[in-house]
Amino acid sequence: MRTEGGPVALPKNFLRPCLLLLLREQPGHGYDLLERLQTLGLSGDDPGGLYRGLRTLESDGLVRSGWEPSQNGPDRRIYQLTRAGMEELHRHAKALVHGRDAVGVFLSRYGEFVALAESPKPVRVDG
Repeated sequence: MRTEGGPVALPKNFLRPCLLLLLREQPGHGYDLLERLQTLGLSGDDPGGLYRGLRTLESDGLVRSGWEPSQNGPDRRIYQLTRAGMEELHRHAKALVHGRDAVGVFLSRYGEFVALAESPKPVRVDG
């Protein structure tokens, strides 16, 4: 995952909990999810990675999908979270809290030597 300024240190497979969270908020189709990823600070420029991630989540039983008619074009595959997906999301969230605490300690100690500027730019997620 990268921004214009260089590498971004996000957890491995961070797309997975992001998709689970978005589907916890509301079911969605691929293009909708691609746009909504940007609200989490991730770039939406890898539709292939998004669809690979959704297929993996579905094969793992964490999401399910079905076709929904569209008034503006072809039918769309809508994804929604399963009970197992909610449980997986909770596990990811707990792990991220522990990771945030460790990163906070690291950055605090590093901040004694160097001031770090934060970058709000979206990052690219490689599924």
